[in-house]
Amino acid sequence: MQGLFITVEGPDGSGKTSLVKELSRQLEEILTVPLLTTREPGGSQIAEKIREVIIDPNHQEMDDRTEALLFAAGRRQHVTEKIRPALEAGQVVLCDRFVDSSIAYQGAGRKIGVKEVASINQFATENLVPDLTLYLDVDAQVGLNRIGSKESNREKDRLELEAISFHNRVRAAYLTLLEENPERIQLIDASQTMEAVLKDSLTIVENKLQTFGLLED
Repeated sequence: MQGLFITVEGPDGSGKTSLVKELSRQLEEILTVPLLTTREPGGSQIAEKIREVIIDPNHQEMDDRTEALLFAAGRRQHVTEKIRPALEAGQVVLCDRFVDSSIAYQGAGRKIGVKEVASINQFATENLVPDLTLYLDVDAQVGLNRIGSKESNREKDRLELEAISFHNRVRAAYLTLLEENPERIQLIDASQTMEAVLKDSLTIVENKLQTFGLLED
């Protein structure tokens, strides 16, 4: 039985990582199959090494296309090592970011082309597409303000340091993806409390799992 692939997307500061953590905890209690919770960039040993190179704030000289290719390379390793084997084993995979992030951040944010970035990622993933994507939408400046207030003791990564114009392009690209993929991508208002975001997300995810017969009776 083929598994179910769920991704969570959103601009920086949208609360993705917190949502994935809580979703994972709750899904573990209701699923009839194992759950793999993972993230990008990263998710496997090699991909995590690539992540370190990409987000290092000291790597300001990195070329935009190099960045896009590194994301695709890390994603390829992640898919090969972790995601595809889990799906082939009939598991549910919950992933913090996937191809949509590259389209938004590198394709639109870096202005190197949405179609071009989509193409290299189709090659990297062998056309793997999530069954469901939760898109956490929040104003770009609000998201960045959250990062500054919540994690002031953490050094911002290389992408978080970009100008607000970059982050506005990222959000606009996500909203375009939402319009183009209405059946796969579901909008969650991330300006709500985390409790409300979790409730909305669980409703959508449980409906999808029910369709696939993956929930406890």
